[in-house]
Amino acid sequence: MTEDLLSAKNVIVQGITGAHGAFHASAMKASGTNVVAGTSPSKIGDTIDGIPVYGSIKDIQAAHAVDISVVFVPARFAKGALIEAITAEVPLIVCITEGIPLHDMLAVTKALKEKGRSQLIGPNCPGILLPGGNKLGIIPAHLSLAGSVGVVSRSGTLTYEAMDGLTRRGIGQKYIIGIGGDRIAGTSFIDCLRLFENDPDVDKIVMIGEIGGTGELDAAKYIKQHVTKPVYAYVTGHHAPAGVQLGHAGAILGSADESAAAKTEYLAENGVHTATSITHLIHMI
Repeated sequence: MTEDLLSAKNVIVQGITGAHGAFHASAMKASGTNVVAGTSPSKIGDTIDGIPVYGSIKDIQAAHAVDISVVFVPARFAKGALIEAITAEVPLIVCITEGIPLHDMLAVTKALKEKGRSQLIGPNCPGILLPGGNKLGIIPAHLSLAGSVGVVSRSGTLTYEAMDGLTRRGIGQKYIIGIGGDRIAGTSFIDCLRLFENDPDVDKIVMIGEIGGTGELDAAKYIKQHVTKPVYAYVTGHHAPAGVQLGHAGAILGSADESAAAKTEYLAENGVHTATSITHLIHMI
């Protein structure tokens, strides 16, 4: 994953005629993102806020270059939409859709590995925002301020709270990336940490985690070995009971190592500045 990939200029929206797709396609366009087209097999020839609607990505590619697809297709159809984008070799796919069945995501993961040409962000994520640049998804651009902090998060709403807090303190952001909270995700904390570490315009990193899974633990090891920039982290869910899903499909406490307390401790042991709340996190930076 590179800055050039995230800032590419030809963006499409799969599922553009649904309520969410139409609303957010217009918001993306209003923020300056170059939304060239959208797909909806039943609404071919329509327009959404001046954006033409096609039946498929293949049809769009006959008329436009396609660098990025933002996916708002309903969960029951999302597997087909994602595999369509992968087969079309769209370089970056940002999947906002929530509730995609686990077995469907296994098929998507297989397609990603077999094709090897696409980077998937999500699913079940708010997307990506480059303040002053691309808005790819549902992250509210008005909360951001252009600057030098890289933000990566599993939680959508905590991402917004962190952005707002940073902006109110005059601390600008270079990247805001929501990787999603499902059990199977296309992009990891490590992918984003690598991007931030390699970008000379990023000087600080904010990482927001949740209970469940081992992504934060893997990130801690990576940070100790490969990241030279200061990392500030908050893991939510310190009072979460075991075995209860909280919000995201992946936010469920299994083993003790997946708890917020264990993750926070392990991050601290590996050189990360850990916080007890988003407010605390903001004031540490």
